Amino acid sequence: MINDKSSPGPNWHGTTILAVRTDKHVAMLSDGQVSMGQTVMKGNARKVRRIGGGNILGGFAGATADAFTLFERLEQKLERFPGQLQRAAVELAKEWRTERHLQKLEAMLIVADKDTTLVITGAGDVLEPEYPVVAVGSGGNYALSAARALIDYEKDAETLARKAMEIAADICVYTNAHFTVEVLDV
Repeated sequence: MINDKSSPGPNWHGTTILAVRTDKHVAMLSDGQVSMGQTVMKGNARKVRRIGGGNILGGFAGATADAFTLFERLEQKLERFPGQLQRAAVELAKEWRTERHLQKLEAMLIVADKDTTLVITGAGDVLEPEYPVVAVGSGGNYALSAARALIDYEKDAETLARKAMEIAADICVYTNAHFTVEVLDV
């Protein structure tokens, strides 16, 4: 979660999103925890969903309302550029960087279709990960490390992602083991 210590308001934490791509599938998982300071506010939040007519997986870290705004904008771009996730993401990033009200949104997205996995950052960047695994959020580095360690030993995307998220949930206090899972054939 993006957290600007100088901004007023609650200190929200608690998102881990992991995407794993193998030869047959893309699996995207999120934990369900939302925390405010030392308190777990919700344990079963749904932070991963299908967009673009069900052909794209999307997960978010950051402020929920901001993430929904970005998902809505991304869906508009996908309607304009059907089947072109990368182009739609770049168009969203351009809009994010140029429109003042979007620049204040505090969220990151991971999106994946059958061909591409992308991270759309809070700075309006579009990144294609170097490895077939990518993660964001407060437990993202734990999940990413575990997934990178397992990638040579586990060929099933969902199994690998679940194992990596279980490790993250054991280590990160802002990550729980109530997972939302979406899998896409490639």
